[in-house]
Amino acid sequence: MIATGGAVVIALGLIGRDGLRPTLLVLVGLVVVAAKVQGLYERDELVIAKSTLDELPRLFNLATQVALVVWLARHFVVVGVPSTTDLLTLWALLLAGLAGGRMLARRVAARTSPIERCMLLGEIEIYNRLSSRLADERHLDLVGWAPLDTVVSSGTSLSELASESGIQRIIIAPGESLDGAAVIDVIRAAKATGLRVSLLPGILATVGSSVVFDDLGGIVLLGVPRFGLSQSSALVKRAFDLIGASILLVVTSPLLTIAMLAIKRGTPGPVFFRQTRVGRGGRPFEMIKLRTMVDGADAMKPDLAGLNEAHGLFKIHDDPRITAQGRWLRRTHLDELPQLINVIRNEMSLVGPRPLVLDEDRRVTGTDRRRLHLTPGMTGHWQILGAARVPLAEMVKLDYLYVANWSLWGDFKILARTLPVMVGRRGQ
Repeated sequence: MIATGGAVVIALGLIGRDGLRPTLLVLVGLVVVAAKVQGLYERDELVIAKSTLDELPRLFNLATQVALVVWLARHFVVVGVPSTTDLLTLWALLLAGLAGGRMLARRVAARTSPIERCMLLGEIEIYNRLSSRLADERHLDLVGWAPLDTVVSSGTSLSELASESGIQRIIIAPGESLDGAAVIDVIRAAKATGLRVSLLPGILATVGSSVVFDDLGGIVLLGVPRFGLSQSSALVKRAFDLIGASILLVVTSPLLTIAMLAIKRGTPGPVFFRQTRVGRGGRPFEMIKLRTMVDGADAMKPDLAGLNEAHGLFKIHDDPRITAQGRWLRRTHLDELPQLINVIRNEMSLVGPRPLVLDEDRRVTGTDRRRLHLTPGMTGHWQILGAARVPLAEMVKLDYLYVANWSLWGDFKILARTLPVMVGRRGQ
């Protein structure tokens, strides 16, 4: 309500210099009803990852609806006739105010609300995977696990389980041995107890989350999208890469120049480091980065194999081969800026699967190799989670699901979530 009222006052009252009518208060109240209809007040209870960025399409629709209502009811809201510029300003302020207000409210809620305690009902392997993924979640605590079939067969009371563990949410990961009726009984019991429920269906590990629910007279079907990109989607992604990479290359050219001079003056050797990576369709290409290690660092890898800290990848936290300038470049990710040239050459994409070196690519087998259906990217899910902390087996599965679920909005979200990683200097 504050965002809507403030946007109308600034855009129409101050910038447009139109007089405002008291009926404006009705519009401010109606925005809450519109947000309720779009489900903006229920989503946080359903999901664990509470993100305003994921709600941006709905907030875009809400801002558009409010701006349209103001235009249609302009004679009841303002004294005068607002111009097209005033209405566009109103729409921009609405979107910024609604998104910014919800981000601020979520931060306040995260600091003042108790940590949500969760328990997994499923297999220990899934619990271990979730524990590693949720390790950095400050608002969530995965307190333990229990076999789902044991809960079903023994008739364990979920209310007693919740009381003993102090949990507010259960995550159900049904195995192949349980039928749907047993899982539904557990869900019903959990909802009756007041527990929040999240379901981890195993089928999504294969088909991804971009499925469409199809209701045929009460029978629910899942519409699974095609794997890979259609010709039109590939064209859209390529246009997005070209425009984005060209703009970023121009904007960051001063930083790139300073970094190149620092490398040249710091240690002997070339400014750029070129390394063969595996690209789309398994075709090799030379990825360009700013040199952050001493010249000839690749030849030193066998001697440092015992210090490797990653599974399937070669990563050392305090790599002795990194130069003083290189350590700063890696923390800020500035060493990756020359990859924009690879993007313009169509060898890489702004967002995509991680480009692997040849020996890492040889470890990827079977259906996981379908990750090569898309051009490798400068960033992706692996970058957000921390490339050094994600084992190779998990990384290729993330890449596979990225290919299965590609959307332009998904690329926007990954790019937006990469910025805090760079600003927070969590690179390695």
